[in-house]
Amino acid sequence: MKKNLLLMFLLLAGAATASAQKFALIDMEYILQNIPAYESGMNQLEQDSQKWQAEVEKLGEEAKNMYKAYQSKVSTYTDAQRSKQEEAVIAKEKEAADLRLKYFGPEGELAKKRADLMRPIQDAIYNAVKAIATQRGYALVQDRASAVSIIFASPAIDISDEVLARMGYAN
Repeated sequence: MKKNLLLMFLLLAGAATASAQKFALIDMEYILQNIPAYESGMNQLEQDSQKWQAEVEKLGEEAKNMYKAYQSKVSTYTDAQRSKQEEAVIAKEKEAADLRLKYFGPEGELAKKRADLMRPIQDAIYNAVKAIATQRGYALVQDRASAVSIIFASPAIDISDEVLARMGYAN
């Protein structure tokens, strides 16, 4: 009898604790699509990316043309000239590869610009979510866009519009 009473008390206490926690969802993709600074920043990133890609392709084309010219005249070169031309082609290919890495590598210009663009927006979103969560007593706010384990979530717990409103982007 005492065991049953203790077990019932523990279950009741656990249920009360579990029901006291409040959860909310946000949709980061939806929020970002409704922030004009994000959209204009992404457009600028796309333009820069295309410009840089053209530069890299131009260098690659120069290297390819140098190699074709080398191949067409290789039989007329002396060993010293051949070696010099090969080194020039290799140097041009390396220059193109280095430029690609400079612009598009993990520490490249594109990654830096994206981080510079996203940092203030992410900070503003975080601060808005934190303020709403604190005000409403949410124990957890999860991003619906990145949570692959969420199969269904009630739209009633989605606070994305409230986050946008708190940031000054009311719909």
